[in-house]
Formats: sequence, structure tokens, C-alpha cells
Amino acid sequence: MLRPKLPDVPTLPTTPVVPQQRYAPIPSASRSLTPYMGAAAAVVVVGVVLTALLAAVAISAVSVAIAAVVLRSLVNGAKRR
Repeated sequence: MLRPKLPDVPTLPTTPVVPQQRYAPIPSASRSLTPYMGAAAAVVVVGVVLTALLAAVAISAVSVAIAAVVLRSLVNGAKRR
């Protein structure tokens, strides 16, 4: 009796609306940077590898120095006895 009446749902157009391009694409003033990305990646990879090698050499040198100090201490302690 007192039911509200729902409005009718409007129908959407069935043909797709394609926006027209208003501006021309901007021409590239210089060469693309894409060919240089491989070279940049190679430089980064080489830098990471060299840094890792330098860290490995430094850690090895420290461990050899500690071993030398310990051996020297043991040899000197054996001579005193």
C-alpha cells in the first residue's frame, strides 16, 4: 500500500565511446636510454662482485693475522716453560 516506487534504471549506450586524440605525440629529441640500461646493470653487477671480493680478502687477512698472533703466543709460551 505505501511502498516506495523505485526509479527506472537508465540504459547505457551500447556503442563504445572512443576518445579522439587531440594532441600529436611528442617526437623524441634524442636517442632512447634503453640500450644503456644493460651497460648500467653490468657496471652495478661488476661493482657488487668486486666489493664482495674485497670484503672476502679483508676478512681472510684478519683471520690469518689473528691465527698468527695466537700461534706466536703459543710458541713463546712453550719456550718459557
